Amino acid sequence: MYYQSQNNGALAALLAQETEVPDSVRDLLQAAYATNTRRAYQSDLRAFRKWGGDVPTTPQEIARYIAEEGRRLHPSTLQRRLSALSSAHALAGGTDQPCHHPLVKAVFSGLRRQRGVAQSQAAPLTLDLLRAILDTMGETIRDQRDRALLLICFAGGLRRSELVGLDRRDLDFTPEGIVLTLRRGKTDQEGRGRLVAIPNGSDRCCPVRAVSQWLKVAEIDTGPLFRAIRKGGTVAPNRLSGDAVSILVKRHIERIGLDPTHYSGHSLRAGFVTTAARAGIASHAIRQQTGHASDATMSRYIREGSLFRGNAAGQLL
Repeated sequence: MYYQSQNNGALAALLAQETEVPDSVRDLLQAAYATNTRRAYQSDLRAFRKWGGDVPTTPQEIARYIAEEGRRLHPSTLQRRLSALSSAHALAGGTDQPCHHPLVKAVFSGLRRQRGVAQSQAAPLTLDLLRAILDTMGETIRDQRDRALLLICFAGGLRRSELVGLDRRDLDFTPEGIVLTLRRGKTDQEGRGRLVAIPNGSDRCCPVRAVSQWLKVAEIDTGPLFRAIRKGGTVAPNRLSGDAVSILVKRHIERIGLDPTHYSGHSLRAGFVTTAARAGIASHAIRQQTGHASDATMSRYIREGSLFRGNAAGQLL
């Protein structure tokens, strides 16, 4: 279904800015939902209003919006915008829900059939590619930071937000490796936390050794784990952003002769899933490391990683 009722609260946090509510209520609404989610809904509603629509609206108006904007937007983008509109109407408390109307569903279904629904996704940065990158790296302080960042992100199957959100206090070194405490994530908005084991490695791909060395050379005892590096090699106090991670990945991918446009900060997480699937690791064990909510959300990378395992043609040729 192209709209998700669980997103209603995110819109509530947004619209609280425009509604007569006490500051204490507004603050709690803002704290209840991820910043990126609020920004996405703000952007989606602004786009609908810029087109000429408003809330509440009618099924006919939404159908026209899909038809016109579908000429230039990917169906997945329109799907998210319809989710925002659906939430806006639910928040308004009315009985009419134009996004559920059969006309809207039929028009959107027609758009999907006409345009296709395949989404471009980041290419996986597999273990083989990671090793190739490590072979190009030296011992500068930037190289040591990047080595630790790439290895711990891959070994943990981490999201960019989880990676850049790590502080020194979130690392517990044990004889077996490092236990990471992820205090908040995409599927853990209430901050219950999740523990991720980063085991010792046996070769140059050991994330524990790389992180230990980074902490030593950067003299990090507290605060953000991964930080910007100024010209001249001085480690800055501020943490890296998610965008900086994407730029870093692209830079290293380009150094080994691949097209960086296919890779992003998500490539390390995707690469872990793909490499694990190729190794025949069970999907539930992969999810335990990555924190995926279900097999469906990582099915593409498991499928691609398993294409040649037990392949019928491979058994014949």
